[in-house]
Amino acid sequence: MFESAELGHKIDDATFDEMAPALRESLLEAQFELQRQARFPVLILINGIEGAGKGETVKLLNTWMDPRLIRVESFALQTDEELVRPPEWRYWRRLPPKGQTGIFFGNWYSQMLNARVQGRINTATFDQAAEAAERLERMLCDEGTLIFKFWFHLSKKQMHKRIDLLKSDPLRSWQVSPFEWQQAKVYDKFVRFGERVLRRTSRDYAPWYVVEGSDANYRNLTVARTLLEGMQAALKAEARPKTQPHAAPLISSLDNRGLLDALDMSQSLSKEDYKTELASEQARLAGLMSDKRMRRHSLLVAFEGNDAAGKGGAIRRVTEAIDPRSYRVVQVGAPTQEELAQPYLWRFWRHVPAHGKMTIFDRTWYGRVLVERVEGFCSQADWLRAYSEISDFEESLTSHGVVLVKFWLAIDRDTQEQRFKDREEVGYKRFKITDEDWRNRAKWDEYVDAVGDMVDRTSSEIAHWTLVEANDKRFARVKVLRTINEALEAAFSRKKD
Repeated sequence: MFESAELGHKIDDATFDEMAPALRESLLEAQFELQRQARFPVLILINGIEGAGKGETVKLLNTWMDPRLIRVESFALQTDEELVRPPEWRYWRRLPPKGQTGIFFGNWYSQMLNARVQGRINTATFDQAAEAAERLERMLCDEGTLIFKFWFHLSKKQMHKRIDLLKSDPLRSWQVSPFEWQQAKVYDKFVRFGERVLRRTSRDYAPWYVVEGSDANYRNLTVARTLLEGMQAALKAEARPKTQPHAAPLISSLDNRGLLDALDMSQSLSKEDYKTELASEQARLAGLMSDKRMRRHSLLVAFEGNDAAGKGGAIRRVTEAIDPRSYRVVQVGAPTQEELAQPYLWRFWRHVPAHGKMTIFDRTWYGRVLVERVEGFCSQADWLRAYSEISDFEESLTSHGVVLVKFWLAIDRDTQEQRFKDREEVGYKRFKITDEDWRNRAKWDEYVDAVGDMVDRTSSEIAHWTLVEANDKRFARVKVLRTINEALEAAFSRKKD
């Protein structure tokens, strides 16, 4: 895989000086066209052998192009803020918006390679990390991101020659970094696992480019031309290739009876029982949130449901029980311009709670397979692939200590109509009802189908749905609290596999 990058490619200074001005001008034109169209971002992943010129080439790109439209990020050591969240969080929060370019040093490939070479993970875990990276890149590309992955390469002989040359010169010996000294000792192992990850993750939508790094002129021109040709092709393309998705529900119901129809909507609590059970469950939640075992976990509660199903009231009963410094409530509406410039999961990743904390989402990432599906705000291909992307997202959360609890609050049609009318008649409740609520009600059956598909495709052992019979608000609030408490207790008692 690396043979062509060990041939000793060279370009003399005269040739470089002749080619560079036109290439630089074209790169700038492509960069400004990227900004003008603002249809997609560019993400450049920098990996490879230490001393192969990664930093020098990126420095040149920043000189040739407009650095105001380029974000260079380094992910060497995790900060305290990053250590208490899933590892992917640090990458998601720094993704470039549409129209701009991000350059990632120390990215997910660097992390998995170093961990494997140093023996902190085994080969099976290494392969799983590569598969997770492939899924992430597929998701980003499906959302429009143009990804370039560069492996800067030196042969073992070239690497040692460079080190010997620099260490013999007192004025330049400082250029040999500690990482380079360390990598020289494990070169064979690093290259072996490097080839393994390149082989497993080079795809048509995000291929690897192996660049020989021994000659600066050759290296810089190769990277610049690769970027230029890729950007020009993407800018000329009118749209992404269309896929042929399977739109049929996973479980076909020929008798028109779905999950929501199977709920017993008559369940209720008396006022006295409600007071007793609510106090008990709130006290239980307060104790669990202050438990020392919570330091290894965080809590993410996701609320979806019919309009007027009582999500706000249920959320208030949850938050009444705990210290306001330990939680935040995120209300999700139409995406902002900042959010539209990123993949749709970005605005949810940024609110993932740290260990010991809770985040409550009032509406969630499931909007893509609910309102966006029903209202036609995204294509069929987009909402169909979202099921697997959401499952990957939730697995990333739960595998790193996030206790994820998902609620669908269900009410029947008659109850919803009565609550809508009550809101219109009561002054302090009028803000809760809008014309859009009545319009959505006209698509009741379409939303029922979408909810059925959502639960069938995304309810799993690690992140199952709890359907809450919410015709009676008191019953629903207690069920929500009890479910959260049971989820926390289960997480605290669970042994690591």
